[in-house]
Amino acid sequence: MSIVELRVPTIGESITEVTLSAWLKQDGEFVQMDEPICEFESDKATLEFPSEASGKLIHVASEGDDLEIGALVAKIDTSVTQSEDGSGVTPAPQKESASSPEIPASDQPITEPSKDTYATGHPSPAAQKILEEKNIDPASVKGSGKDGRITKADAQTVSAPRPDKTPEPTEPNKEEAINPTIQTTSFSREIRSEKMSRMRRTIARRLVSAKNNTAMLTTFNEADMTEIMKLRKDYQDKFVEKYGIKLGFMSIFAKACAIALQEMPDINSKIDGDHLIYHDYVDISIAISTPNGLVVPPVHNVESLGFHEIELKIKELAEKARDNKLSLEEMTGGTFTITNGGIFGSMMSTPILNEPQSAILGMHNIVQRPVAVNGEVQIRPMMYLALSYDHRVIDGSTSVTFLVRVKELLENPILLLMGI
Repeated sequence: MSIVELRVPTIGESITEVTLSAWLKQDGEFVQMDEPICEFESDKATLEFPSEASGKLIHVASEGDDLEIGALVAKIDTSVTQSEDGSGVTPAPQKESASSPEIPASDQPITEPSKDTYATGHPSPAAQKILEEKNIDPASVKGSGKDGRITKADAQTVSAPRPDKTPEPTEPNKEEAINPTIQTTSFSREIRSEKMSRMRRTIARRLVSAKNNTAMLTTFNEADMTEIMKLRKDYQDKFVEKYGIKLGFMSIFAKACAIALQEMPDINSKIDGDHLIYHDYVDISIAISTPNGLVVPPVHNVESLGFHEIELKIKELAEKARDNKLSLEEMTGGTFTITNGGIFGSMMSTPILNEPQSAILGMHNIVQRPVAVNGEVQIRPMMYLALSYDHRVIDGSTSVTFLVRVKELLENPILLLMGI
């Protein structure tokens, strides 16, 4: 038997541990070289792990295990070859032993071929864990996987057996005897425990760090979105016809922030020990909500991009984020962050800093509100803006001036388009 050990590879300079989030190939299945066998979840992204050889896969780690870089994940038995029909594995041919006499065909026992295989009724490691938690016998579960294997989905959908207890007859209380329409309702008080994903643990750690290690403060303002909405309404069709994508609010806000950040470089800087690091470019991280948590990949050099280029890049990053296909390079960097809670209906919030950045802008929902315009009360589409900043780096006057400048550019898009 020839065995190849598969270990967690070096993924990134700052990554020392990953989580085995899912097996893509079953234990005992034949795999080809470079074929993905499992997925690793790091602090920033989900990565596929390819096989380094062809042969029979032997699981060593289980789904949900935290593995250090270099830890053993699986083994490949290269002495096993794929069967002719491609449905399974067969041992490599071995030399016949001289001490093993041939048995005449007439003396060999006749056995009927069985349709069951080693996988029939056998749960995968993840399924085994779930069944044990539910106290369910694998023999009572019908597997839907290859060759009848019990998959993780099978284990999740099967219900735990309920204890067959016959309640002892009790005498009805006086209130029930007087009013027989009263019914007793039973309430569920079950609890369950789930291990936090690596991304959620990383988010939690970073948020606590930002709260404890920065002098965070938030300043608020509001912007009249009338002119921006009119601009989008008047030119949306021509914009889509020329660039193939809609003009959204995010690119407009990103461009407005890029102009203001270049005018006030303190907000585009970060603290590094006793020094401040300034950037002559604007990389704006866009907060994107995914099923696994919030990610903030940056759009680089926003100050040099057109509105359509920003929209196309945001769309590309959002699609990759929701498909867990963002690379580590695409998650790295950023000098300022924009988060839009308005898409979820948020009226106002205090966004938390994305370290090591010094500021983050929070957008909120647009609400028709009465406001005073030239001495008259008018109904206008208004949005609250919130700028959270690190007071160690940014003075209060600078933060207020920045938010007022962003408000001015949003309410006068001609200034935004001309860059003045």
